[in-house]
Amino acid sequence: MAAKKAEQALVEQWRDILALHSRTQCELDRALHEHGLCASDFEVLDVLAENATAACVRSFRVQEIAERVHLSQSALSRLIARLEKDGLVERGMCPEDRRGVRVGLTTRGRALHGRVLPVQRAVLTRMLTN
Repeated sequence: MAAKKAEQALVEQWRDILALHSRTQCELDRALHEHGLCASDFEVLDVLAENATAACVRSFRVQEIAERVHLSQSALSRLIARLEKDGLVERGMCPEDRRGVRVGLTTRGRALHGRVLPVQRAVLTRMLTN
């Protein structure tokens, strides 16, 4: 009986996590929509913006981005193509491995990330703090 209760508590905890994720994802999508982004778009921009400065644009291999965001390789490739079409990122050959592709923020992408970062962080604060 105790094992069954423990198992049920674990299942309920898992479902609570899923529900919180779903609600937060919806709130992020809603808040970012007015800036022309969805939550996944922002996650990629946020990864690319890490440790970047105006003087130093850091690029990442697509595989490095995939390890940080929760998207399939094909979904990430489509997302990057859309962000590139919108002028927010640029892709280039990877000098260490000619088969690889590196992705970096454009000036426009950095500016949009800077404007939207407080919006995203406010949603996270509202949704994830008790």
